[in-house]
Parts: sequence; C-alpha cells; structure tokens
Amino acid sequence: MDLQQMRYVVAVAETRNFTRAAERCAVVQSSLSHRIAALERELGVRLFARSSRRVELTSAGAAFVAAARECLAAADRAVADASAAAGVVRGRLAVGVIVTAAAVDVPELLQRYRAQHPEVRVMLRSGRSDELAAAIRSGDLDIAFLGLPEGERPSGVESVVLDHDEHVLAVAAGHRLAGASRVTLREIAGETFVDFVAGTPGRAQSDRAFAAAGLVRDVAYEAGVVELITRLIAGGLGIALLPSAFIRPLAAEDPGLALVPVVDGPHRVEYLAWSRFNPSPATRAMLDVLGVRPRA
Repeated sequence: MDLQQMRYVVAVAETRNFTRAAERCAVVQSSLSHRIAALERELGVRLFARSSRRVELTSAGAAFVAAARECLAAADRAVADASAAAGVVRGRLAVGVIVTAAAVDVPELLQRYRAQHPEVRVMLRSGRSDELAAAIRSGDLDIAFLGLPEGERPSGVESVVLDHDEHVLAVAAGHRLAGASRVTLREIAGETFVDFVAGTPGRAQSDRAFAAAGLVRDVAYEAGVVELITRLIAGGLGIALLPSAFIRPLAAEDPGLALVPVVDGPHRVEYLAWSRFNPSPATRAMLDVLGVRPRA
C-alpha cells in the first residue's frame, strides 16, 4: 500500500466515478482501477460496490477512506513543515468566509498572500459562521472570517476580533421609512421582514435584539444568499436589518435601496478564527500577512 493508492481511493469515494477520479488524479482510468483492485486484494476486502451505473463505498471502504484522509493530511503536513523549515511555505490553505464579511477585503488579502507565498494552494469556502467554526475544529478549514452576535465568541478555536459593527435598516427606496433620520425596533416591528434562515448566526443577531426588546416580528422571507435578500427588499417585499459595513457599499450602488439608522438595533462582531492545534505553516503565514501574532 502507498499514498498514491490512498489518493485514488479517496478520489473515487468523492466523485463516485472511476473516470472522474482518474481525471482528478491525472492518470488513465485503467491504471487507477488496477491500483485500487490491487489494494483490495492486499487488504482482503472490497472497498467499493460497483455496478454499470453506480459506485458506492462499502462499510470497509468507508472505514478505509476515513483513515486514508488522515494519512494523506499528515503526509501533506510533513511536506509543508519540511518546506517551511527550509524557508519556503507550501501546502494548502483552506479559508472560510461568511457572505457578509466586511472587516477585511478578502480578495485583496488573498492577492497579497499569493504574492508572498505563491506555492500555497488557497481554497476558499463560504458559509455560515457556525459551520465554518465547526469546519476549523474538524480540520476541514485552516482559517475563517466569522460574524457573531455581540457577546458571543467562536468556540473551540483561536480567534481575534477584527471589527465591531451595528446593523442598519434596509428598505426599498419608495418605502415610507426611506427618508427617516432614524428608527427604533418598536417602530418597525410590525413590518414584513426578509432575513437569513432561522437558527443561523446571521439571523440570531436580529432575533436576539427583538427578543431583548420584548417584540415579535414577522419574517416572511428567508434566504441564505445576500443578493436575494437585497433583491427582495428592493422589490418592496420586505425590510431587513443588515450589518452596516457590509450593506452601505452595496446600497451606494443600488438606487433601489435606502438605509436608515436603528437606535436600538443589533450589533455584531467580526472575528478571525483558526485552529487551536498546531496551525500549519500556511496558516501561520496568513496570520503574519494579517498582522496577527498567535499565542505560543
């Protein structure tokens, strides 16, 4: 058994197709199939259940793939550590970003990082703050930019505060509140709202503010994509509370949106988070680009 065989098995497990797995691994399909068959003979078990239309992991295959991923990650880390010791940062950097990130210009940051460390392969993933923090804890992500309600910190990860922000009210340009100098939560509680999906950190920021004020509101439209939220608002279907640092640049370019300060609105904190356990050289290099000094 060797690492290349493990890579082949993981590729087939992820693509569920021998042809696509061979393309991913830049090898002819016959060679990939032969190496996996040889591995199955060596192990004495079938890793995949095959038919003319489907390829699925067997129970033995699922157990093997879980361990194979750990072995491949350890091997990649060994290469990265050896390179870093020689003064060259290599390997993979998996970065998570919430869709409303505003404290850091992520594309500009990645440009600077790539200029300094061109041999690092950067993988970018968007998602909810709770999902991204969980991905750091599981080792699927190295670092992430999160946004959480004020008073809540990311759990199980290292983190630093990047920025504090307050929400503003976003309404259609023709809405009755579009010209208001400011509003309170009580004044808008009876409106129809557009918001993120219930149970997500983005939604919790507004839910907690209304609950603290003893108010109940009607969220008629839920969406996980900010572009859809702003389109629903501009279309007059509802109003929303959104982080000011994120929505102000968008509203400046969209005549269909108007923003109103909220006296007692939600607040959020943006964090940079990374693994507590032995950050990789690529992660430490990103922290250095950001000017963050992790604890020893």
